[in-house]
Amino acid sequence: MQSLEKKIETGNIILVGMMGSGKTTAGRLLAKQLGKSFIDSDVEIQRRTGVTIRHIFDVEGEEGFRQRESHVLEDLMLQKNLVLATGGGAVISARNRALLQGGGIVVYLKSNVHDLWQRTRHDQNRPLLQTADPRAKLQELYEKRDSLYAEIADVIMPTGKQSVQVLLQRLESRLRTLLKMPQHKETIMQTLEVGLSDRSYPIHIGCDLLERVDLLLKFLPNQRATIISNTTVAPLYLERLTAALIKHGVHVSNVVLPDGESYKNSESLNLIYSALLEARCERTTPLIALGGGVIGDMTGYAAATYLRGVPFIQIPTTLLSQVDSSVGGKTGINHPLGKNMIGAFYQPLVVLADIKTLNTLPDRELKAGLAEVIKYGLIRDLPFLTWLESNMSKLLARDVEALQYAITRSCQNKADVVGVDERESGERALLNLGHTFGHAVENAMGYGVWLHGEAVAAGTIMAVDLSQRMGWLNEADVQRVRTLFERVGLPTVAPKLGAARYLDLMGLDKKVANGKIRFVLLKTLGQAVITSDVPQPLLEQTLEVCSG
Repeated sequence: MQSLEKKIETGNIILVGMMGSGKTTAGRLLAKQLGKSFIDSDVEIQRRTGVTIRHIFDVEGEEGFRQRESHVLEDLMLQKNLVLATGGGAVISARNRALLQGGGIVVYLKSNVHDLWQRTRHDQNRPLLQTADPRAKLQELYEKRDSLYAEIADVIMPTGKQSVQVLLQRLESRLRTLLKMPQHKETIMQTLEVGLSDRSYPIHIGCDLLERVDLLLKFLPNQRATIISNTTVAPLYLERLTAALIKHGVHVSNVVLPDGESYKNSESLNLIYSALLEARCERTTPLIALGGGVIGDMTGYAAATYLRGVPFIQIPTTLLSQVDSSVGGKTGINHPLGKNMIGAFYQPLVVLADIKTLNTLPDRELKAGLAEVIKYGLIRDLPFLTWLESNMSKLLARDVEALQYAITRSCQNKADVVGVDERESGERALLNLGHTFGHAVENAMGYGVWLHGEAVAAGTIMAVDLSQRMGWLNEADVQRVRTLFERVGLPTVAPKLGAARYLDLMGLDKKVANGKIRFVLLKTLGQAVITSDVPQPLLEQTLEVCSG
């Protein structure tokens, strides 16, 4: 048996346990938090063979699959600084058990059969459960394997019914102690204010704010609230927030909507209205938006219009919503002919940005949010742009301190603008850098095909290119912006729709005035302007060069 010191030297963390125990979900998130690579051994087998696990079972049987599994594990155990999620049956082979036990710290994610059955009963991709009585087969497998998992485990972590966040916090703490890694520094909550006279409100930014319902209680005078979320965020955070509110005597109802930009429409809005009416929600019942920008926008518009206005609280769970859409009171829904064309300015009472909710955010969503962060540096905060260039790797690695700084700086920039131009009659329009082009992309491709931040990124490159053609930026400036977006992994080329199609779609933009498209461009990096005086040939050149 390998000594603990030798295991620690590898930097590897190996997750074992039954199918459905959460090895892949927990492993992927754990790898991000610890700065390690993540591999799922079953996915690796499929990658190498080019066929599904089920196909291998059908053609070669379980014995053939186990041989392939052993070969893959032998290769993977030569790597370092890896979080590995193993297949449920990997421990059957004594050879595999020896490999895993010597390859790193082994963690057994232990679930009971009832919970495992609830998670796997509808999964048709589990070859061993394709029997007449899959529940009995699962029980049989558990009884055979449980002692084998425990035999090689350095850490046994019961999963129970706790959320994946709680599981990760407990597991990460145990591993950091075992691996002699420093514990995460806890950040101190920071509070900003959006200054709008008697409608001013705070933005709280920090970790573990979902439990800080003391920050919300003064906005719940009748101890009632309705939480609006979606099918992605609700399983992660709805129960946690609800429990915290109930503990303080708040009566909570909820509405869970389908997830995605394509559902930001009147049909979803009517689902909210119907739920509020059925629950007999009154004018003093706040609506709490728990989710990203789509949920925040729709909840805000529902709050602005239900009973002609009810209180509204923002708890954004994506980077994009934390740095942009949750602040400033823009609410609304999409129309088939244009994005955000139906809405209202309606400010929240408070914004709670819990940085730890970003732990469950997919990489693609995190990167999309960074497009809005970069925007602030480009339009009005050149020192922040320079900071982003130096710290982008930390943000992509989800460093808590870096994220808190970026979120706080972004929110401060937006709060400063909103405080002097709430309804976008002047300076606030500068916050739409890249959006006129980006909204055209979203509309043309179908809402949700391109994430909002991805479309804004490509649109920003177009705006920067047009700024250069106007004689305001030089080639080095353009390349500097392009390089930063490329480092993030955001698109820098828009889809090729043709100039006529772009112009038609941009003509539906909210910033059109007197029939002329108003563009947000850059005079210099850090200084944006709004102009309608863009020569058509230059605009068409940009549309041609920056799409493909």
